[in-house]
Amino acid sequence: MADKSFHISRTTTISATPERIHALIDDFREWQAWSPWEGLDPAMERTYTGAPSGVGAVYAWRGNSKAGQGRMEILESEPHHVAVDLLFAAPMKAHNRVDLTLTPEGGQTHVEWTMTGPQNVVMRLMSKVWSMEKLVGPDFEKGLAQLKRTAEQA
Repeated sequence: MADKSFHISRTTTISATPERIHALIDDFREWQAWSPWEGLDPAMERTYTGAPSGVGAVYAWRGNSKAGQGRMEILESEPHHVAVDLLFAAPMKAHNRVDLTLTPEGGQTHVEWTMTGPQNVVMRLMSKVWSMEKLVGPDFEKGLAQLKRTAEQA
């Protein structure tokens, strides 16, 4: 049987300060500029509650079958790291953790985006055909490219 958890990670280097990038990931309203999933449903309903940014900020969405439905909450927010609790309600239920880590490298910033979580029986069976790497990895790559473009425009 396949592993009962998964770990996906992608990285990029951005020509911007960690502070600039942190501002784009610490405020869920800024995710519309770079998240790879924002364009999946032009009519997606978004709700922002809790803190305006940082720990306690909450973003919930409800969209078409591609966008699905879910909720994110920032659990940790430090100058070089943001951790998010990610709960998918549809099209499939899942509860994962997302970490975005910013490491200064000279005049640039190395960004690592990871997602970890348990794989239920259905997900473990599906992973024999469609691994989480294949399902989510390209989205992370697209999101990091869009984050890079957005951060470097400032």
